[in-house]
Amino acid sequence: MRWRSAAILTLAALGAAAPAHASLFSGDTLDFVADIMAWVVLVIAPVIAISVFWLVHILPEKIAEKRHHPQAPAIKTLCLLSLFFGGLLWPLAWLWAYSQPVLYKMAYGVDKVQSAHGDQDTLIPSSQAHEPEVAPSAAKAEVVQEPAPTVTRSATRERRPWET
Repeated sequence: MRWRSAAILTLAALGAAAPAHASLFSGDTLDFVADIMAWVVLVIAPVIAISVFWLVHILPEKIAEKRHHPQAPAIKTLCLLSLFFGGLLWPLAWLWAYSQPVLYKMAYGVDKVQSAHGDQDTLIPSSQAHEPEVAPSAAKAEVVQEPAPTVTRSATRERRPWET
């Protein structure tokens, strides 16, 4: 008895259901909404996607410039290559922008570089950067003695028998 009453109630509920519609709109309104959606999907969405893709791929370059990374031009090149290779190199550029070169400080004495004369593309180590020249009439003649070079132990060590 229970089965019959449950089956009858189920069939009655299915029979009383409203007919289904595929859209909220009908007629000319449906065509207008479809035209707007087509424009958005075919024109506006790709432009936005390409812009976001480009902005995300130049982030490592901007980070390297902000942090005065000594290898910023190379990171910039890697970002450009990443655009052409579909973003495969982008994680490497990101990691490189946040890392410091291992032997750079040992070679140049500094971890960061300063831009030369305000030019962002030409980076030189801060140890080699010099002050802008002053006009000869305003400059005072001053002689500065440079310290004598110090002799290190490695420069005066004895030669080993296998070294000739």
